[in-house]
Amino acid sequence: MKKLIYLDYAATTPLAPEVKKAMEPFWSENFGNPSSIYQSGIKAKNALGQARQKIAKILGAGETEIIFTAGGTESANLAILGLSRAIQKTLKKPGHIITTKIEHPAVLNSVLALEEPACAGRESFNVTILPVDKYGLIAPEQIKKAVKPETILVSVMYANNEIGTIEPIAEIGKLLKKINQERKTKNLPKIYFHTDACQAAGYLDLNVEKLGVDLLTLNGSKIYGPKGSAILYVRAGTPLKPIIFGGGQEKGLRSGTENVPAYIGLAKALELAQKNRKKEFQRLEKLSQNLTERILKIIPKTFLNGHPEKRLPNNVNITILDIEGEALLLHLDQYGICASTGSACHSQTLQPSHVLQAIGLPREIIHGSLRLTLGRETTKKDIDYVLKILPPIVKKLRQLSPINLPFKND
Repeated sequence: MKKLIYLDYAATTPLAPEVKKAMEPFWSENFGNPSSIYQSGIKAKNALGQARQKIAKILGAGETEIIFTAGGTESANLAILGLSRAIQKTLKKPGHIITTKIEHPAVLNSVLALEEPACAGRESFNVTILPVDKYGLIAPEQIKKAVKPETILVSVMYANNEIGTIEPIAEIGKLLKKINQERKTKNLPKIYFHTDACQAAGYLDLNVEKLGVDLLTLNGSKIYGPKGSAILYVRAGTPLKPIIFGGGQEKGLRSGTENVPAYIGLAKALELAQKNRKKEFQRLEKLSQNLTERILKIIPKTFLNGHPEKRLPNNVNITILDIEGEALLLHLDQYGICASTGSACHSQTLQPSHVLQAIGLPREIIHGSLRLTLGRETTKKDIDYVLKILPPIVKKLRQLSPINLPFKND
């Protein structure tokens, strides 16, 4: 059989055996609705409460500050739309939101939707989308300069899903805390801070007090948990309106019968991810550095995207000039290698990656990017196999390509 080398862990991860085991009793044995008052429902409710407690402890949060949702996209939408709509009635003029050019579409499109009066409600919001440097980093000073009297929300992702760059979230949190202290004396609205931590959850510290965030999004499918499971951390006292209406579950912020097995699985997955994150960080960092260095050495006209040091340990995003990324993926797939050319959410479109555009790459070379993201099953043998298969494929594609771009690696 063809060897399978899965190197797209940033897109999704397989379900961990321990997670599956934790979920199994709640599929057909303890399947009750948590809102029911009979024993089956009570068991489900108690299990859901234990999962919430486990997640809250990991985040350094209170149990009531954890809201379960059906995915990272929904959590980000609830954070941005829910907060903005809750605050808008108290504002004398349109509110202001700050974010960055490299955010996940779940954040960017939510923010942009608030510019439209029909979506925002009474009136639209003003939006500032900040640029990043060539490594994908945002500087806290940029946030400070962008703040206006009517600013109500800042949303900056913890770590980028395409290029792996880790943002200075704790520094931004400290900055906003100081700004909010000054604004309080001037009777200006508080600026709330949201971060998308979906990619960071398996590798970085998630303590919300250390990060200084008011809202935090993470999901299960990126940490070997079940798809369709996620949470939104909401700091106590943060105003929020629901975007899904129904029976009033999750403190009235996310209606719908709770997916108990999924949330049990999410809690277990997060527990395992945080327990092993430091050891796994070191292991994957060593493997990814080896992979990066060898690709850049063996294959001419290549360079790394993202910050060389402040990056996720499992992310390798390489631009390979004079080839088409889609063709490269198809050839790699013939050898059992699963990879990506950019954000997995954009895999069905030929539009250039907005993240690679944001770090200054010209459109004509963006399509030659290759994202390899490593995970728990990745070994040194897998890396060796990729380095055996990749160079001849690139050579073949370049022979067929009419493109021959100049190369200067800064």
